[in-house]
Amino acid sequence: MKNLVKEKLSQNQVVLGTFVWSAADALVESLGYTGLDFVVIDSEHSPVDTEQAVNLIRIAQSKSLTALVRVKDVSRAAILKMLDAGADGLVIPCLRTVAEVREIIEHGKYAPLGKRGFALGRRSGYGIEAFAADLEHYFAVNNAETMLIPMCETREFLEQIEEIVRLEGVDGIFVGPFDLSVALGKPGQFNTPEFQTALGRIVQACAAVQKPAFIFAATPAMAVEQVKLGYRGIALSTDLQTLIHAYRQNLTTIKQAGI
Repeated sequence: MKNLVKEKLSQNQVVLGTFVWSAADALVESLGYTGLDFVVIDSEHSPVDTEQAVNLIRIAQSKSLTALVRVKDVSRAAILKMLDAGADGLVIPCLRTVAEVREIIEHGKYAPLGKRGFALGRRSGYGIEAFAADLEHYFAVNNAETMLIPMCETREFLEQIEEIVRLEGVDGIFVGPFDLSVALGKPGQFNTPEFQTALGRIVQACAAVQKPAFIFAATPAMAVEQVKLGYRGIALSTDLQTLIHAYRQNLTTIKQAGI
């Protein structure tokens, strides 16, 4: 059980991924040929449910893509289901308080760090993998290799970012720039002084405790700027948006040839 994104981040590499909204097996499989490091299977905004997610997780991992899942909420059921389905990590949205983040750790990490319910799921080979033979070792491996990444997309979360990122069990912070811009009163405006200050504050808080800052990038140009700011994990657009843009660009090229 090895988290390839965690390994690359530990080597100070930038990791690149995308959000999966399609719930299409073949599309996730094809992403394994792109050079991406991870996918974020989105069960918050897309129709993906648990049964679909477990198959997409399996396919992603078969192509050496780290499979993260954005869960619906902080509930025990939402967190436990996706971890038992074999996710390499969870992205947790719409958080406002330190207590909510502590709840994530309680549900998502095994003892002694948290109180995750015990199960020998698919990542352990249903108990057959060697690392699952000893439960203390099994707990330690899962806690080390499974990432819990709360999202900073509310003003309340931003105001507590330094305390939140220091919590043991938080493995990074994921910025939702659109929702954060809404929370700061300037929807979709990413160049305002307040928004840019917020991005810098988040990176600094993460760097202070040597944890990675992730962020969504709508365009490649945004991704480049975010890396320059210090973000180490970039989720570039969604699978469906990228597919649309690629086909539109291809059609434009053909039409420009006079066809």
